[in-house]
Amino acid sequence: MIYVFLATGFEDIEALAPVDIMRRAGLQVQTVSITGEQIVKSAHGVGIEADLLLRDVDFQEAEMLVLPGGLPGSTNLDACQPLTQAIKRHFEAGGAIAAICAAPLVFGHLGILEGRRATCYPGVDPELKGATYTAAIVEQDGNVITGKGPAAAFEFGYTIVDFFLGEGASMPLRQGMIYQELIEG
Repeated sequence: MIYVFLATGFEDIEALAPVDIMRRAGLQVQTVSITGEQIVKSAHGVGIEADLLLRDVDFQEAEMLVLPGGLPGSTNLDACQPLTQAIKRHFEAGGAIAAICAAPLVFGHLGILEGRRATCYPGVDPELKGATYTAAIVEQDGNVITGKGPAAAFEFGYTIVDFFLGEGASMPLRQGMIYQELIEG
């Protein structure tokens, strides 16, 4: 199971585009509210109904933990100790993690980017403790995927699909969603 964690102030497109892409690819994905409420308000005031509450997540089933960015969404994720402790345990057990925009700061604060390549929203990079900041649209270093910002949401989702289904597995989605045509001009 892939869990996407929603905090008040999450960036809409960074949460929903990757969820859409992963579900189109047939991956098992659930959104998780860390607020204690089923409806979570995005950075732009859109209420999204999460599939689960944090207390109901079975982290033993987790294949990947995904953090959308946005502010104050990213700082709210970072302040959620039950979540950050679960991320650290999951990662230390060899589990995959992904974050986009400002959310990689959570991984940086946990020290799990040490010695890895990572990207994030410009200006957040000082928070990526020990990482080599690449400024790439999406960066994958082993079982860690990071994305730069809202415009990277599609590529971030496709990279997660390729992580699970193999390199190039996202190509039919890219073509069917007219993404590849957009990129190739």
